[in-house]
Amino acid sequence: MPTLEEPDAVRVWSPDWPCPVHSVLGSLRRGPGDPTYVVDADATIWKGWRTPDGRVTLSLRPLNLAGEVHAAAWGPGADWVLDGLPELLGAHDDPSGFEPHHEALVAPWRRHRHWRVARTRLVTDALVPAVLEQKVTGTEAFSSFRRLVRRYGEPAPGPQAARRRLMVQPAPERLRSIPSWEWLRMHVDPGRSRTVVGAATVAASLERLVSVSADEADRRLRSLPGVGVWTSAEVRSRALGDADAVSFGDFHVAKDVGWALTGTPVDDDGLAELLEPYRPHRLRVQALVLMAGMHRPRRGPRMSLPTHLPARARG
Repeated sequence: MPTLEEPDAVRVWSPDWPCPVHSVLGSLRRGPGDPTYVVDADATIWKGWRTPDGRVTLSLRPLNLAGEVHAAAWGPGADWVLDGLPELLGAHDDPSGFEPHHEALVAPWRRHRHWRVARTRLVTDALVPAVLEQKVTGTEAFSSFRRLVRRYGEPAPGPQAARRRLMVQPAPERLRSIPSWEWLRMHVDPGRSRTVVGAATVAASLERLVSVSADEADRRLRSLPGVGVWTSAEVRSRALGDADAVSFGDFHVAKDVGWALTGTPVDDDGLAELLEPYRPHRLRVQALVLMAGMHRPRRGPRMSLPTHLPARARG
């Protein structure tokens, strides 16, 4: 039997490419101060999740000199999350066939050619923060997510997680029980809170999307009230590892990709035209532009945070 300090399960995995663990998992971190994602000074990543087998704490050390990723997990979901470690770090994602047709992508592709699309296999986990990020600034969305997790989530299992105040997202039944005024206190408007609660009501069926095609998952996700093309793409890219999931409808993506590839910002129609030759790797273009920092000059006024909601609570 392990002691309280020892993990419930461990894995050592040797990917057949130099996997950049931090950049692969970067999209899973929902802003600074994400209670479910902590990085130590020695670059060890700690992630709290709610898996089909229960809560889990995952600890990941990036590649060592032997080309190994060392992983440890605590909690009833330990074996489930470690069994999926290769997928989580992008082993399912095949970049073969991707070619940078635009000159602007040549250098970023050379620099980030080992990046892969992560696949968590956890749909509700990806959907809740994506809904909170609808039509608001990143700053406000991340703040709402922190409050939601700190107030209604649960501690991630194990003493190492406790020391880092690592949390897991609220269970679906907990999300369904949050009253409307509490959502407002977290600066989540009624439209988004209804979407979260509606998704929590069908959470069990949502998790089955990991076994269907990306197109079918998109169709089913968009059948949920309040879930559109942008939210579906955000979920599919993280939970399903869909390398073709483009964030159409994003405030910045079309403009930044257009500016990076052509020197001129474009709208969603223009983005679709630009990315069409890159199927089934369109997300890879979006990610390369982001990782290379190729965003258009920001000259306009920044979107301001709303002032019509109740005073911000601490959290």
